[in-house]
Amino acid sequence: MDHPASHQIPALDLEKNPEKLDVDSRDSETASPTFAPPAPISIPPALSRWNARIESLAGLEARGIVRVLPHERQAPSVSGYVQMALLWFSANLTANNLGVALLGPLLFQLSFLDSAMCAVFGAFVGSVATSYMSIWGPRSGNRTMIVARYFMGYWPAKLVCLLNMILMVGYGVIDCIIGGQILSAVSGGSMSIVVGIIIVAFVSWVVAVFGLGIFHVYERWAWIPQTIVLFILVGSAGPKFDTTFQSAGDVTSGRLSYFSLALSVSVSWCAASSDFYVYYPENTKSWKVFLMTLTGLTLSFSFVNLLGIGLASGVASNPAWATAEEISSGALIVAGYSGLAGFGKFCGVIVALGVISNNIPGTYAAALGCQVLGRYGKIVPRYLWVCVIVMIYFVCAIAGRDHLFEIFENFVALMGYWCMIFVTIVLEEHLLFKPKLGFDWTAWEDPKQLPVGIAALVAFLVGWAGAIIGMYQNWYVGPIAVKVGTAGADIGVWLGVAFAMIVFPPLRMLELKKFGR
Repeated sequence: MDHPASHQIPALDLEKNPEKLDVDSRDSETASPTFAPPAPISIPPALSRWNARIESLAGLEARGIVRVLPHERQAPSVSGYVQMALLWFSANLTANNLGVALLGPLLFQLSFLDSAMCAVFGAFVGSVATSYMSIWGPRSGNRTMIVARYFMGYWPAKLVCLLNMILMVGYGVIDCIIGGQILSAVSGGSMSIVVGIIIVAFVSWVVAVFGLGIFHVYERWAWIPQTIVLFILVGSAGPKFDTTFQSAGDVTSGRLSYFSLALSVSVSWCAASSDFYVYYPENTKSWKVFLMTLTGLTLSFSFVNLLGIGLASGVASNPAWATAEEISSGALIVAGYSGLAGFGKFCGVIVALGVISNNIPGTYAAALGCQVLGRYGKIVPRYLWVCVIVMIYFVCAIAGRDHLFEIFENFVALMGYWCMIFVTIVLEEHLLFKPKLGFDWTAWEDPKQLPVGIAALVAFLVGWAGAIIGMYQNWYVGPIAVKVGTAGADIGVWLGVAFAMIVFPPLRMLELKKFGR
């Protein structure tokens, strides 16, 4: 499978090049036979001409959420599978994930070993869920939030889409802040965090506007400098890691909470993971998609988690690191290069710019979500939604630049709850009901051909109820969470999954009996 490179996607982008499509040669599945599309929304001619000029730019992907038909896909090749792993390895070998890893020793008071075990295995479990969701891209040619309609129903899927947009914007805020913190620390505080936020947001905007072509090219190479400077950080800071200190406080509670947090980071990609595979052919092996995605995710998260935990472990025994950590997470990362003088500062700049790799796919997915929410959103070009999304997280990053630690602690875990509930419903629908019902991927915008969604919505809300009684956050502690251990622990993910898993199958059977779909 060829790389989804910038020189390929525009040629396949029939929204940009409609003259290349013979209507009679369209895939026979382009529309459900019983589906009458709504009347088109009138667009002023001047606006249409202006949009056409922009979409004619070389390398810009004009396609939004419209399904990629089988004959529009790329030919298979080994390099295409390698690109899957490189995409996720590059996107997550970043400073924001280093920042989350710091919380094991610093917040949950876990030892190096306890933190490492929880982070590696927690991230692995979340990566399995994300990798499973990624297989639907080549199968369907649809974006993840369109695929969600086949499991959640047309209207309930919009709720999941909205939550995913919030999630991606939230990570955009985190990426901008930590990139700004690192650049500010490299300059010795002479450069404001705001300047770094502007740089990260601007580069993310440029790549996300042009779409999958330049995105895949960027991610294909961005991991190389990141890997180099992070290994340099291992060599520079590694001797100061303290792997001997012991866990303190309620160890069981700390382990459960940190495991759930690590899981929440990697599973947060589940509602976007198939977005980047829609140009792969239908006959792409699902197990290969799963395995290559899992490889990229697991390797990147394991590396940065262990490195972040190592940095955090040295804070108690290293006064310079403790001082840096009081300033910001970014300052602590830069302190790890302190023995390398000017070269260390150069490495810090590379680490800071690396968060762009993480920010681009989230920005892209959030913009697609705006189109999924409704027909008025769909007519707005994807690149304009990218501008809106970037502006939102840019403003939020400016406002929250002094509160990154609190955002890490509360936001990341909160988003993990709904992601795991969503994956649970998808998995049960796939294994228990779809073998008989099958998929009509052409009916992606026909509510009458999709599940009603009552069962999925109720199960999703019941799952949220389970998550609420099991969550442990600064601003709220659930009645079940407080009973875990001596100090309480976050088990919201597990209660949410259990509640949804139990409720969905019987409700879905009743829904099928009543509505037949």
